[in-house]
Amino acid sequence: MYAVIFCGGKQHKVSEGEKLCVELLNAETGSTVELDKVLLVSDGTNIKVGNPYIEGAKVSAQVLGEVPGEKVKIVKFRRRKHHQKVTGHRQWYTQLQITGITGL
Repeated sequence: MYAVIFCGGKQHKVSEGEKLCVELLNAETGSTVELDKVLLVSDGTNIKVGNPYIEGAKVSAQVLGEVPGEKVKIVKFRRRKHHQKVTGHRQWYTQLQITGITGL
């Protein structure tokens, strides 16, 4: 069984037991979150598609913690001007483990 959810401005295909990194959520480590913006639910033979979301469908997940993403380097360089500026950014994500899918 799998579902497609909408979280943090992105769509994610999830199944039970899977670990997933989403945009930073305001939730404590070890708590359970309910993601109710479910776009599609399928069990292999039956498929249910929402318009835009499925009413009553939920994906429950346990918060494993906050993890950093990869570092992105920003380089500004002007040739022949003796000018170079390098900065970096690291985005933080919330790591979830999917525990259940309901709504089919």
